[in-house]
Amino acid sequence: MTATPAPPDGNRDGQAALLLRLAGPLQSWGDRSTFNRRETRPEPTKSGVLGLLAAAAGYAREDSLGDLLPLRLGVRVDQPGTLLRDYHTVSDYRGRPLPQAGVSAKGVQRPTSPAKNTHVTTRYYLQDAVFVAAIAGPTDLLTTLDQAIRAPAFPLALGRRSCPPTQPLSLGLRTGDLKEVLSNEPWQARDRTRERYARRLGRERGLGKPAYPARIDRSATVEDAQGDDIVHDVPLSFDPHGRGFTSRRVRHHWLSIPTGFRRTDTTNSPPPDATAHDPFALLGW
Repeated sequence: MTATPAPPDGNRDGQAALLLRLAGPLQSWGDRSTFNRRETRPEPTKSGVLGLLAAAAGYAREDSLGDLLPLRLGVRVDQPGTLLRDYHTVSDYRGRPLPQAGVSAKGVQRPTSPAKNTHVTTRYYLQDAVFVAAIAGPTDLLTTLDQAIRAPAFPLALGRRSCPPTQPLSLGLRTGDLKEVLSNEPWQARDRTRERYARRLGRERGLGKPAYPARIDRSATVEDAQGDDIVHDVPLSFDPHGRGFTSRRVRHHWLSIPTGFRRTDTTNSPPPDATAHDPFALLGW
């Protein structure tokens, strides 16, 4: 097992940020999904991230989330991935009609009427996406959660049980506020994505070879009590018989982050054109 890094030095107020690299073949971060249509948000939700931490720490679904709810979340989109639509059908292997969604006063599901033998569901996933999540809170609690992530009590998933994460998952603890730590952490996109970006940038600059810039702009969403946007993804309970959610305020940013390239190639790079207008630049196209 990988050794757990020591808590960051110089943290006078007892606060830190735990960085997670959320990457895998598939992710799905739902917030308002119903049974027959399971959608995904374009980036991880707070309920999904806290659920991952709770699973790592061995929480039962009925346990209180009181110590996790005050943690603040920031998410940086290092590789947005693409949307995958998955077609499902549901039927009873015994050939019986499917039950109704509702239950009787005795808690018994009645068969559908008229009888329905097959149910169609549509589920959406993000494929090949990479995010960096920063969780801010007390250093002692985050140190415990960091250890739990490295040796989880329950299997971990990126939103749904069918979406296991790739390694490394924990990037360790950092000092600073959410925006600061997300701005300082190097780009975590996959090597193939990073090299493809360097080749495209080299073509755009007319170099005839890849360009390796020192920094790149990435979008981020940071929890902020004074934020100008509201998201409804804070879990009050994961209890199947009493699930509940509330809202939080967030602020959206564009962050200039280090690319992590080992070389910087600016040879023959044309000077920036202050008058140029590229409406797709912020999308990374």
